[in-house]
Amino acid sequence: MGRDLSFLYPEMTLAVAAMLMLVAEMARAPRLALWLGLLGLGAATGLTLPLINLDTTVFGETYRIDLLSGWAKLILLPGTALALLMARAELHGQEREGSVYSLICLVTLGALMLAGSGDMMLLVLGVVVTGLGSFALVTFPRDDAATEAGMKFLVFGAVTGAVMIYGLTFWFGGAGSTLFKELGNMRGGTVVMAAGLIAVIVGLGYKAALVPFHFWVPDAYEGAPISVAAYMSVITKIAAFFALAQVLRDLPTSTGWPLVLALIAAVTMTYGYLTALVQTNMVRLLAYSSVAQSGYFLLGIVAVGANTLSLQSLIIFGAAYIAMNLGAFAIVMLAGRELADFKGFGRRHPVAGVAMVLFLLSLTGIPPLFGFIGKAYLLAAAVDAGYLWLAIIGILNSVLALGVYLRIMVPMFQASEDEPPAAKATPRPELTLVWTLSAAATLAFGIFAAVFPG
Repeated sequence: MGRDLSFLYPEMTLAVAAMLMLVAEMARAPRLALWLGLLGLGAATGLTLPLINLDTTVFGETYRIDLLSGWAKLILLPGTALALLMARAELHGQEREGSVYSLICLVTLGALMLAGSGDMMLLVLGVVVTGLGSFALVTFPRDDAATEAGMKFLVFGAVTGAVMIYGLTFWFGGAGSTLFKELGNMRGGTVVMAAGLIAVIVGLGYKAALVPFHFWVPDAYEGAPISVAAYMSVITKIAAFFALAQVLRDLPTSTGWPLVLALIAAVTMTYGYLTALVQTNMVRLLAYSSVAQSGYFLLGIVAVGANTLSLQSLIIFGAAYIAMNLGAFAIVMLAGRELADFKGFGRRHPVAGVAMVLFLLSLTGIPPLFGFIGKAYLLAAAVDAGYLWLAIIGILNSVLALGVYLRIMVPMFQASEDEPPAAKATPRPELTLVWTLSAAATLAFGIFAAVFPG
């Protein structure tokens, strides 16, 4: 027991910090809750460093301490810290502010469970913890839009979660165990294998915003506070892909799952960008952009088990995605929710405008930015696994992505004869810190990507 717990110091530290944050909120001290969260996340990140090169399991092999789960902590914990700062900038002074901070940390704890899952029950627990906290975060504003978004989110989550749990019973019956490592010993034939596979794709595909399980995304992002939308677009999504990789590492490729996911990837990338092309609301545009980026994550998933690039590509693109997507949402908090709000924004705020261009070009996959490095690894993994056609579709969709993001970049620096809108209030320092750090990471890690595995 002592040995197992010693490998879980990061998760335990985050759990303790989240509990203390709830106490601070009950004492009406939201600022203390924020600092407790930031300290807890920082301490958990530091405690992860000695574990990064380990490859072991704890508690009867139900939880994995390996490359994927270790890097998940190094990616998701700092990303959560940035999300807390965004939430502070947007929600400071509001009732239940501290509850948002503690919920964010608790959802991240569930995300870490997903990323290290070695067992079906732990997978279900991770989905439930991340889901319940996310439902509450979306409905924080208590208005009609948030309530409607939360109800859609809840219904989708309940149905897909139920389907996943039901389907996993087939795998349990066929393998005689809930451990993923026993999936290679599956009995019962194709039907049993396919039932569990479909269930996992439904349950994690909903959380990862894959087509056709993405319908909740634009409404949930638009109804929620922007900081919450930004958080959900990266933390829970990346955790879902890491969990999917943990599951599929032990599933025989003879079942045909790589081809199924390759087809979903192609549809998800294309649909996401085509729909983003017609959006005029920035949050919805970034929501559909987020759907498209989910298709790129699947490029690495289809290569799981076929080459070592698969896990490396997921880690690198996951880190890049957190930096560039959180940064883009931070600029939306500064400029406004509508595409029209960005007209002339780069001329009025040149530094923030240049940062937004960096984020959008990185999302497109333009060198030498971090997003380009991540997508290059993903494309290489797919090609090495024999999916050249999928890599070509990914490259073509990058061209389509440029068309989507140019709709934002070009008006930002255009001169207008119209009277410029009234200047917004001076942005809070937390928000400035988020997009500054994100821009620095997007540029620096694109140049010095060697710090990542592989």
